[in-house]
Amino acid sequence: MAPSDLSKKYYKIKDAADILGVSQATLRYWESEFPEVSPLRSPTNQRYYTPDDIETLRIIYYLVKIRGLKIDAAKEQMRLNRSNISKRMEIIDRLSDVRDELELMLKAIEKRK
Repeated sequence: MAPSDLSKKYYKIKDAADILGVSQATLRYWESEFPEVSPLRSPTNQRYYTPDDIETLRIIYYLVKIRGLKIDAAKEQMRLNRSNISKRMEIIDRLSDVRDELELMLKAIEKRK
């Protein structure tokens, strides 16, 4: 989900965890490891993530969970190559959308047979 797909201005940690498919503890850990992630806090210390925060977390998810990098390597990639990673993720998202469309078309064709 790209930041443009996120309709709210702020998301609580539970919502952000659901969007990313990770636990709240994972988000808190990534927040402590990656200075790029700094959600706003309420007076009661409730975290509020912006769509940009969620995009940063998506990049971290991609690096750590999908590419299998260790935290230190992911930090280095974020520092050196963030714009390239964002472009790669955008391409992957587009290709996934195209694949989903093609699968729907294939199912529709198979139903006609």
